[in-house]
Amino acid sequence: MKPLLEICAGDIDSIRAAAEGGADRIELCSALTEGGLTPSYGQLCAALESPVPVNVLIRPRRGDFLYSPGEVEVMCRDIEEAVSLGANGVVIGALTAEGDIDLHALEAMRRAAGNAHVTFHRAFDLCRDPETALRKIIEAGCDTLLTSGLKPDALSGATEIRCLKELAQGRIAIMAGCGVTPANAAEIITAAAPDALHGTASMTVESPMRFRREEVGMGAPQDEYRRKTTSVETVRELRNIIDKTI
Repeated sequence: MKPLLEICAGDIDSIRAAAEGGADRIELCSALTEGGLTPSYGQLCAALESPVPVNVLIRPRRGDFLYSPGEVEVMCRDIEEAVSLGANGVVIGALTAEGDIDLHALEAMRRAAGNAHVTFHRAFDLCRDPETALRKIIEAGCDTLLTSGLKPDALSGATEIRCLKELAQGRIAIMAGCGVTPANAAEIITAAAPDALHGTASMTVESPMRFRREEVGMGAPQDEYRRKTTSVETVRELRNIIDKTI
C-alpha cells in the first residue's frame, strides 16, 4: 500500500498548492519558522474550503512540549473549536519534565477531539524511551505518529522509523516527517516503509513590496521581504514519487 502524502501548510497559498499538487491530507499550522503553532480561526475556515482533509496543529507556543494546566485547557478549547468547524483531525503532543508522554494532557486532548483523527506529533522525537512512549500513544487512542525516528531528519532516522512501524504492528499509522524532499523521498520510502510521508514542499518567494525599509525588522532577526510557502510543483513531485515507488 502506497504511503499517504500529508503536506504541512502555513498560509492560504500553501493550502491551495497542497490541494492542487495532489496531497492526500493537509496539516494546517501557522509560524512554521517556530516549528508550527495553532492557526487562526480565519485560516482554519479558509482551509476547510479545500477538498483535501485538514488536520489542525494544536500548539500554543514555541519551545518545549511541557505544558501547564492552563496551557492544556487552552489546547483543549482549540481542539473543540477545530473539530466543531469540521476539521478532519488534530495534531497534538505533550511530554513530562522527565521526557515521558504526559498522559494526563494527552488523554484530556484526546477526549476533546471526540471521534476526530488524532496525530501525535514530533514531540515524540524528544522523548526518553521511545518504545514506552509508542505504547502509551497507542493506548491513548491516537491514530497516527509523526516522527523522524528520533533523528534530525527522516532520512537519517529511516531505520528507526521502520523499527517503530514493526513495533506498532498496525495499531497506529507511522508517518515519516522532517526534511522530506523529492531528492530523498524514494529512499525514505524504501528504507523506512512508512504509512505516510509528511513535508512542507516549500519554496522561497520574494515580497512584491517596492518600498522597503530594510533596517527595520519585526521580532527575531529575519528577512521581512522573503518567506517560505508550499510549491505546487514540489507537491506534485512528491505525489509522483510515491505513486511510482510503490
